[in-house]
Amino acid sequence: MSELVNYQFTDGIATLVMDDGKANVMSVAMLKALNGALNQAEADRAVVILTGRESIFSGGFDLAVFKRDKAELVEMLEAGAQLSERLMTFPRPVIAACNGHAVAMGAFLLLSTDIRIGVDQGAKFHVNELIVGLTVPKVFVEVCRQRLSPAHLTQAVCTAEPYSPQMALEAGFLDQLTPADTLQTEARSRAERLLKLDAAAFQATKSRVRRPALEAMRQAFDEDLIGWQQQFLDH
Repeated sequence: MSELVNYQFTDGIATLVMDDGKANVMSVAMLKALNGALNQAEADRAVVILTGRESIFSGGFDLAVFKRDKAELVEMLEAGAQLSERLMTFPRPVIAACNGHAVAMGAFLLLSTDIRIGVDQGAKFHVNELIVGLTVPKVFVEVCRQRLSPAHLTQAVCTAEPYSPQMALEAGFLDQLTPADTLQTEARSRAERLLKLDAAAFQATKSRVRRPALEAMRQAFDEDLIGWQQQFLDH
C-alpha cells in the first residue's frame, strides 16, 4: 500500500499500521498514505484497526513544514482536518489501537475514531499546541469537544495538560486500557464483534450521532481555512 502505512486485510478486518521510522508525524505524505489505505479499506468493506509503530501512535503534524513551505503547511493542515472528518464519517467502524504516544494531530486522529483502545502504561496524550506557540485550530477544538468531557476539554486544550493512560481514559481520549502485549489481540477481538453489526444500519446511525459535531467541524474548518490563507499565504 505505502512505505508509510502498511495495509493488511484478513477476514473482513483491515489493519493500518503507520510507520515512518520515527514519530509517525502527520506529514502531507503520511496523510495521503492514510487516505489511500482508507480507500482500500472502504473498497474491501472492512472494519478498520488503526495503529502505529513501537511506542508511537503519532507525534502530530510535521513541525518542520511550519518553517519550510507555507503552501505545504496549509495543505497539511487542510488534509489533517479532512482526515478527521473522513474517519468520523467512515462507513464501517474504525478502531484505534493506540500503542503509544498520541500528541497534537495524533490526539485529534485518535479522537476521530469510533473505538479507542490504549496501552495502560508508557503513553502520553497531549494537545501541546500552546506549548510550541500555536493556536489550536477551530476545527480541532470541535474534534476534541465531541469526545472529551467538558472539564477535561478546558484542561487538555486550553492548558496543554499532558495525560497518562489512566487520566486519558477518564477524560475521554480512550475507551479502554489494556497491557501492550494484548493490545492488538484485544483490537482484533473487538473488530470481530463489530463485523456482526449490520453495515447499513451502522452507517446510518453513526451519521445521526456524528451530525452535530460534523456540522460544527465543517463551519470551523471553513473559518480556519480563511484564517490559514490570510496568515500564511496572503503576503
